[in-house]
Amino acid sequence: MSERLLFLTGHLALPRLERMLAGFGDTARGWRIHDIGVKVAALMTQEIILRRLPRPVEAERVILPGRCRADLAALTKEFGVPFERGPEEIADLPVYLGRGGNEPDLSRFDMRIFAEIVDASTMSVAQVVARARALSAAGADVIDLGCLPDTPFAHMEETIVALHAEGLKVSVDSADLAELERASHAGADHLLSLDEHSLDILTEGSRLVPILVPAPHGDLDSLQRAAAKARARGIDFILDPILDPIHFGFADSIARYVETRRREPDAEIMMGTGNLTELTDADSSGVTAMLLGLCSELNIRHILTVQVSPHTRRTVQEHDAARRMMFAAKADRALPKGYSDALLQIHDKRPFAATPAEIAELARDLRDSNFRIEVAEDGVHVYAKDFHRVAPDAMSLFASLGVEKDGAHAFYLGTELMKAETAFRLGKRYRQDEPLDFGAAIDQSVEDAARFKEIGHTLRKTSEKPDAADT
Repeated sequence: MSERLLFLTGHLALPRLERMLAGFGDTARGWRIHDIGVKVAALMTQEIILRRLPRPVEAERVILPGRCRADLAALTKEFGVPFERGPEEIADLPVYLGRGGNEPDLSRFDMRIFAEIVDASTMSVAQVVARARALSAAGADVIDLGCLPDTPFAHMEETIVALHAEGLKVSVDSADLAELERASHAGADHLLSLDEHSLDILTEGSRLVPILVPAPHGDLDSLQRAAAKARARGIDFILDPILDPIHFGFADSIARYVETRRREPDAEIMMGTGNLTELTDADSSGVTAMLLGLCSELNIRHILTVQVSPHTRRTVQEHDAARRMMFAAKADRALPKGYSDALLQIHDKRPFAATPAEIAELARDLRDSNFRIEVAEDGVHVYAKDFHRVAPDAMSLFASLGVEKDGAHAFYLGTELMKAETAFRLGKRYRQDEPLDFGAAIDQSVEDAARFKEIGHTLRKTSEKPDAADT
């Protein structure tokens, strides 16, 4: 038997909600909709619900519009039925109701991120620690200290101690064998990189885990000899066949990873992604997704990241998002699709919450002069009572709004229209009074989103007079 659900809405959203729920067929047999008596569902308040919702509520759950800020606990207590806040857009209701798949578990991953500080030797201990804290917060599991040629790293030992005091794992990356020996004696957790010849700097049974590389470059026989030598000496290790840049051996290096996994089915393997993310003029999120998809297939569980070029300034966050998505998809034996939007930074899968026809229907029914802004496949829509304009750009719309003498309102509409134009041109989901969602490309906390919404609400109210029927 279908679960009994009650959806509360307003006049304008009612037809769309009815069509949406009708599309669920027999599944929605026990579902009902109640028009609470306001035009705009977001203007529904706790007091209005308490006053206008008939008792008893014949439902197992009551679903409120996502923009309704009523106290759910208080309503649940008052009516004796669980109240919950649904999605902000009707278009997202199928996913919310489980008709678009269950919410994926992105808490799990099996790849470790090594985040390199390439110029650690030129920084003070305090500066390295500050950078390491930021990298750790972004998702790094190991802080890799990069050593530069002809640049002394006199405070290496002190830096390792300081990072360990922060509870961080430390690796040291150097081409200088003397620096690697110092790092080993200072208690580093990993060394990048040793080969079959330089492995001798570690003692039998060393707790330090080296990253082993071929010598010469690309020689997998050499890499296997290094692995055999480490095993014989009781040393755990991680193999790195080394990923080369595009047009400088990239395809062959991919083949080396595949061959290394074939030869060493149980070995730990590392991939350094910087030769692709740093040395390719492309958004790093897509590059990262492809590389970590390869790592997921080959059970490569250690990733070395570099964050130097401005276009890769979010690479650790992107790797963190990618490893979680790949783990979830692999666990489900599924494509990495529908698990996370964190790497969909430029375009959204479902950019438009309403069709032009649906927006036109809302515009026809409006009875107040407050401007609403929405984005559909034909452009940016601005509408109010007896007013509806659509254009692909903000400048074409602004002149018809008549707010030249109302500074606060003009500023508010200008910022919202430019945000809407950006969303339309990129194919992003636009929500009035909310920031655009760029996934892992930016930090966006719940508090930031709430502040953005509050500022927009305040700016609108400086010049708007809500219709009495809405309140």
